[in-house]
Amino acid sequence: MMRRRQLRMTQEELADRMDVSTQMISYAEQGRKAIRPENLIKLCAALDISADYILTGKTGGQECGRIAAKLSRLTPFQLQKLETIIDCCLELAGTSD
Repeated sequence: MMRRRQLRMTQEELADRMDVSTQMISYAEQGRKAIRPENLIKLCAALDISADYILTGKTGGQECGRIAAKLSRLTPFQLQKLETIIDCCLELAGTSD
């Protein structure tokens, strides 16, 4: 659900992209029904995310690659500012170096 919202996608839009019912999306997000393997593949494609992340919550190479591509477009100054923001977030979360 978080990734769908991050993409500003409604349940209806996701259901259309996956060629499934909106009810199936709703039930899957609520944990009321398991998602079939063939629908998991469609979900990953629709959300541009790995099955590892959906199943385990751990990011894989696909997500890191997408972020790296975005980072490569930043200037050195922008990268420095972003690193400062990340450091602040880690400190707030109690996971700083």
